[in-house]
Formats: sequence, C-alpha cells, structure tokens
Amino acid sequence: MSSGLIATSNVDVQALISYLEHDDRPTIVLDVEYNVIASNKAYQRHFGVEGKPNVGSKCFKVSHGYAVPCDQAGELCPMRKAFDSHAAERVLHIHHTPRGPEHVDVELRPILDRQGQVVAYVERLITVDIASAQPQKQGLVGVSPSFKQALSALQRAAPSPIPVLLQGESGTGKELFARALHMGSPRSKAPLVVVDCTGLSESLFESELFGHEKGAFTGALSKKIGLAEAAHGGTLFLDEIGDVPLSMQVKLLRLIESGSFRPVGSLRTIHSDFRLVVATHKPLKDMVELGTFREDLYYRISAFPITLPPLRERLDDLPLLIESHLKRIAPGSRAEIDEEALKRLMLYSFPGNIRELKNILERARLFSDDGIVRERDLPTNVTGYVSQYKTTNRNSKSLKNLAQVLNGFEGSRADLAKELGISERTLYRRIQVLEGK
Repeated sequence: MSSGLIATSNVDVQALISYLEHDDRPTIVLDVEYNVIASNKAYQRHFGVEGKPNVGSKCFKVSHGYAVPCDQAGELCPMRKAFDSHAAERVLHIHHTPRGPEHVDVELRPILDRQGQVVAYVERLITVDIASAQPQKQGLVGVSPSFKQALSALQRAAPSPIPVLLQGESGTGKELFARALHMGSPRSKAPLVVVDCTGLSESLFESELFGHEKGAFTGALSKKIGLAEAAHGGTLFLDEIGDVPLSMQVKLLRLIESGSFRPVGSLRTIHSDFRLVVATHKPLKDMVELGTFREDLYYRISAFPITLPPLRERLDDLPLLIESHLKRIAPGSRAEIDEEALKRLMLYSFPGNIRELKNILERARLFSDDGIVRERDLPTNVTGYVSQYKTTNRNSKSLKNLAQVLNGFEGSRADLAKELGISERTLYRRIQVLEGK
C-alpha cells in the first residue's frame, strides 16, 4: 500500500494498515502531536490533493489550513477531549477539500498502550451531504456557529427513528431542516409527507391526516387516502403542530404511539409505519401549562428537540445565503449583490428571518436592470433601518457598543472577531459601517 507511512516508536503503524483499508469511510491515524501517520485510500480519494501527500502533515493544516491546533483557532478539537476522556469523541467541522469547504462529521477514537496512555488516534470522517458550506441552488447552507450547532444535532438524529421537534421563529427554515432530516435517514427513498397544521378545523384536520370514505360527510364524493397512510415507510412532517385543535390532539397521540388510525366514516383500522418530525414557532411548554396543548403529546413529540437559530444570530451566513438565494431566484442569469447593499443587509434584524430575506432579494432583483442588486434596490424598511441588534456571543457584546469595544480591546482584529464569536469579514463590514464608509 502506498500510504506514505512515517515511523513512530509508540504505534505499530503497519498493524493498522489492514484495519484502515477494511474501513470504507475516509480514515486516518494521528499521533499525539497532531501528525497524520497513516491514511486509507478512501481518505486519499475524498480529502487528498493529488501530488500533495497528507501523511506527515499536521491534521489542522490539512483540514483547516490553520497554523495552530483547532482549539487554539476557535474550533472544537476532538483530540483534546479524547485525550482527557480516553473515549471516542465526535464533532462537526468545516474542512477544506479539493471540492472546496465541506461540512464533515469527525469521529476520533484514542489508541491506548498497555499503561492506558493515549499514544495515537483513529479518525473517521463522514462528509455531511444534507447541508453545504458553499452556495447551493437548493437545501441547507451555512457556516456560522449557531447553524453548525443545529446541523450537528440534525446529523446525530437523522439516522435514528427518534421523533424530532424543530423549534424556531417563523421563517427560520423548519421545512428545509425537516427535508434534510428525511434525506439523511434510512427512509430517504420513501416519501416525505408534509402536513401544514395551520388554520385547519377539527374536521378538516382529521380528514387530511386520516383520510375518509366515500359519503363519510357532505361533500365526500370519493374515498380519500390520508396523509398518515401516504407517509408509510417514509417521514411524516407535521408543520406548526402547535395549531392542532386540542380536541384532535388525543387522536394524534394515538396515531403517534400505535401507528394506527381509522379513516373518517370507516370501521377498518390502518397501520402506517413512519418517522415523525414536527415543527412549531409556538412555546409548547407554556401552552401545556395553559392547558392548550396536551402534556402527554408534548413529551411524545419532543424526544429530540432542535432549536433553529434566527437569521440575526447567524449573520456570518448572510453572504452565503444571499448568493444561494440569488442562484435560486435567477437560475442561468446574472444575479449578484454589491458591497454597499450587503453592508446594509448586515445591519438589518430580519424579523421574518430567511423567508423575509428571500422576499427582499426577489423584489430587489426585479428592480435591478443589470442583475446587480444595489442599495437603491432594497426596500425602504431595510435602507432606513438603524440596527439595535445585539449580537449573540459568549460575552454578550452588542453591535451598538462595538465602537467602545474597539477602543478598549487589546489585541488584533482577528482576536476581537474570535472574542465576539463572528468572522473577521463580518467584523470588518461592521467597522466600515460604524466609520461611515
């Protein structure tokens, strides 16, 4: 095998080669000094660069282009955690690959000697296909810490049959996350059935979900298959479950617990095997206390809650989201945004979140004659907005106090960006706005 191995006194690298090559996932072996000491062909195929062998290189240099370990560059480092715990650790990273930046699920397992000391690590890498770190014409995109936190939870839940509760403000992309959950599950080749629970009366909800027989009620001119039956083998997504009428919640609970139901006007019982995903922007816990949402149903659907961040907490993703949405709005045509328009959008709070961003871009694109969205093409509620947004970060520094922070901070701009939990590019844009440039 041409693995380009280097010698080490603590690990019998040759003894690991057969293990690596029997693993169909990209796998490497690292020593305790972050050096790549072996890699299998799957790793070389997915992450290697032709003519540049990774063996002998520092893992953080190969994966991130860093000059220091990940934990010193603001990333979570599974190696440090595995060294302390002597157990497997897992983290979601964005790696540099021949195809550009990609989300990668990293699992690190320590190798111990006879004295129980960590002498090396086996690292397996799985490319996360359900989201992108580059502009895309469809699906989830993002690189911000809050987005990666939600994506990491989604990546863990997707292969499991566990019910997932997606929580977040209106317009944060709950249906996109539900689709990503479905695509990352073993049921991805079966249907994803979406039930919009908003505004449905008790009778209409029951008919939509369970179906009905011909003549079951006035207007039932033919038999109708319910959406619960249509989801058999796949995923049932109940969007805005907080709007389900209280009187119907007991029937919904029975469906979730047993997978069985009876169509309206029928005596026959139907069984449907589906994976459940639900979403809401409402505070279900508060509704339970008020008696408007059943407690037993709440605990049945909230086994794995995932909170989706509002757009104002993931502004680092804004350029990526804008480029992606412009590709979707005008496929095959020129669609760009200039720096001044982007700076203005970076100051806006987006109360309607990603849905509002999409609407803003669609409108602005219509006002752009050459395909370039400029500040004059943006709606007045955006161009006339003075941001009072407070950045969510580990020290709760607010944007309006950025000038004071700049004056009192000792360190580089890179250090300040890390302290604020934002990228250097975002910090640079905000400083430009503060300076009136």
